[in-house]
Amino acid sequence: MAVPVLAVNNLRKKYGRTTALDGVTFTVAAGEMFGLLGPNGAGKTTLLSIVSCLLESDGGQVQIEGRELDLRDRTLRRHIGIVPQELAIYGDLTARENLQFFGALYGLPHDTLRTRVETVLGAIGLADRAGDRAETFSGGMKRRLNLGAALVHRPTLLLLDEPTTGVDPQSRNHIFEEVRRINAAGVTIVYTSHYMEEVQALCPRVGIIDHGRLIALGPVPELLQTLPGLIRVRLPESTGDLRRRIANLPETKTVRGEGDVLEIECRDVRAALMPLLGLFNEARVDLLGLETEEPNLERVFLHLTGRALRD
Repeated sequence: MAVPVLAVNNLRKKYGRTTALDGVTFTVAAGEMFGLLGPNGAGKTTLLSIVSCLLESDGGQVQIEGRELDLRDRTLRRHIGIVPQELAIYGDLTARENLQFFGALYGLPHDTLRTRVETVLGAIGLADRAGDRAETFSGGMKRRLNLGAALVHRPTLLLLDEPTTGVDPQSRNHIFEEVRRINAAGVTIVYTSHYMEEVQALCPRVGIIDHGRLIALGPVPELLQTLPGLIRVRLPESTGDLRRRIANLPETKTVRGEGDVLEIECRDVRAALMPLLGLFNEARVDLLGLETEEPNLERVFLHLTGRALRD
């Protein structure tokens, strides 16, 4: 069995009386793009800080490629790249100087560093602004430079903590493309975001953390199956007999509603639509309106945590 790139076992951390992590356990396989979701204060950033050797845990174990994490082990740190929530670049340095600085911190030889910096500048779309100070950049450009600083030393594991916060759509798409390219090249990625659609689009497997505990873990399609699909219909009227007939359709789970609007929970929206429309046709019921809602990661999140994500 292959050794996971990241293995977290029973990880615990407290700040005074506040429990930030309460026995979190999961693994991330080599080459995987793993999504980590949770409200502010759920423990995500604490977890990433521990994994990136910036914070010591109170208990439990973290392994990187089978080696136990040790804050004193500088060689192990070279396997990890982190893009923090807050920008970690120097405004008075140019884009090139920022990458040279961070590459030197990881001990890259001079010739290797020079080549690597130019490669990363091209990958993050800043080659034409390489000689400009970072303080002159837009928010999106600074985010891309932040990503570049985490990549310059070729990490095996990349930790992305809200990498697209506050960026324009063009920069967000550029970051998406680069993240996909990095992952396709074999880099294992842990991706956290407040934007559910990002995680659903990028990450085949997701963990949801709340109050310091991992409350859900699995492939996205599996998590989506925990919620029903919804079909909302507006009719001239809805009789008790019609509601009973809808409830008896194979894909129907529940029927709710008042007056002329019915909300139908179903196992599969697409599979439920044709029998439902056939029933309306047979009963000679005019359909005045129809809306469908497939399960998505945001609905699953709200169902499990009982709250919206907050900035």
